[in-house]
Amino acid sequence: MQNPDSADSPAEFRVGQRVHSVGDPRRVGTVKYVGPVQGYSGTWVGVDWDSGDAKHDGVLDGRRYFQAHAAKSGSFVRPHNLSAGISLLQALLLRYRSTTSKEEEGFKYLSYVSFDKVVIFASTIYTRNEEVAKTYEMYVLSASNRRVSVQLVGKEQIEDKLSRFEELTAASLSNFGLSSPGAPFEISSVVPNLKELDLTGNLLSEWKDVGTICKQLPALAALNLSHNLMAHDVAGLPLLVNLRVLVLNKTGITWKEVEIIRHSLPAIEELHLMGNNLRSITLTSSIVLGFDHLRLLNLEDNCIAEWDEILKLSQLRRLEQLHLNKNHLKHIFYPDSDTILQLLNGIESLEKSCRPFQNLHCLLLGGNKIDDLTSVDSLNSFPMLKDIRLSENPIADPGRGGIPRFVLIARLSKVEILNGSEVSPRERKESEIRFSELKEFHGIEDERPLTGAAGPQKMSLGLLSINLKCIGASIGEKPELTKKLPATTTIGKLKNLCESFFKLKSMKPRLFLQEEGSPMPILLDDEMASLMDLGIGNESTILIDEEESR
Repeated sequence: MQNPDSADSPAEFRVGQRVHSVGDPRRVGTVKYVGPVQGYSGTWVGVDWDSGDAKHDGVLDGRRYFQAHAAKSGSFVRPHNLSAGISLLQALLLRYRSTTSKEEEGFKYLSYVSFDKVVIFASTIYTRNEEVAKTYEMYVLSASNRRVSVQLVGKEQIEDKLSRFEELTAASLSNFGLSSPGAPFEISSVVPNLKELDLTGNLLSEWKDVGTICKQLPALAALNLSHNLMAHDVAGLPLLVNLRVLVLNKTGITWKEVEIIRHSLPAIEELHLMGNNLRSITLTSSIVLGFDHLRLLNLEDNCIAEWDEILKLSQLRRLEQLHLNKNHLKHIFYPDSDTILQLLNGIESLEKSCRPFQNLHCLLLGGNKIDDLTSVDSLNSFPMLKDIRLSENPIADPGRGGIPRFVLIARLSKVEILNGSEVSPRERKESEIRFSELKEFHGIEDERPLTGAAGPQKMSLGLLSINLKCIGASIGEKPELTKKLPATTTIGKLKNLCESFFKLKSMKPRLFLQEEGSPMPILLDDEMASLMDLGIGNESTILIDEEESR
């Protein structure tokens, strides 16, 4: 706790208000308490800091003043060390009309070029004695992977351009401590042609303030409100007929609130909802309605565990990209007609329903918990799906008993981009040949499930029947076991399984492959090698002995 010598400033704060630390607009928190603190003079403000990096959870000297969101995210601060923020126009003036002495050394960011939703900041370079007034040229990759030329020009040219705010079409005001729209009609008179606005990491919390900003920017097409902790009372948004892109990452929004604000977004094409702890798509009906123009929905880094929740999105007719990385999904499947009829459940406006996910061509599922081949095979049933991400799932990790890339390619007949890498015609041909040879060599029968299966099924493809026989003297008599194991099971994993199968306590097993016609069994000592790598086929016998003492 701070205990300054000077008197408190007269600034007033209210519970629930968003604030930042004076001098550091990136250190943002929520006011949870205003008043006296026992044992200390004057008024104190109890703040719950977003970063979680503070002193306590709202309890000081055994007395609770407020409840912070984490064990050490709260602290008490003198009012004069907190800022309630500035208006949007003040932020614009600070951002684009600040002046810098030529004596200042380093880089002063002055302008940007906006291209395909990528914002590139141009900088003027200074030395202690002179400004480098030359024009520099650099290249960046746009969102569509085009090479874009960016010019870094002299300071006067940039400042002259930015002094005419009416020409400004895009602005980045991230982490400026912006908390309010300012005086009525102030924004529309200064930046009437603004189309892209980035307000990431500010102090906005009320939707009515967002509505006021948007109402004064009729040409606004892209708005980023990420890392602004928004109130759950969704009200005050006007009809935003031109807004195409809305980014609400880590704003605390729920799907119920999404359902409300969609009525203000008739033309929305991209909606980003990353990191909002979403567990379900809670609806007034059984499926998501509206969003007639939505092409991209980003639900990454949430907590969705059931694929049934995702099926509620299956009737979004224009949805092309669905980002589900870093959720908790274990199984996926393509819905059959009975499942869709059950979802529709008499919704009159959808009597002529579309094919589920009819235009979806990109599905990102990285970092989930998918571990069955049935889920992989079901991706073939999506009619337009060509871009798939399965990385960081157990099924796609050979080190965890999953299958390698070439098997994924062979099984996904329409995939053109897998885990962010293009599948060339040559790679596809080689993968399919290799997979065919693998099945023939190991005697694996292709038991691929029927396409369109309406639910998860047990994985059966890619399993080898392996006979396990204990031979170690200290192990004792154990009955021989036959287990079906994935061909990608590593020797290290098999050792762990044997310890479990035979209840081998405080003993490390050694494994040997017993081959017909071979006088001596072959030691399997490479724990990273898989059964497939070692050429261990169907009906093979593996001997379990005890590790030699040293």
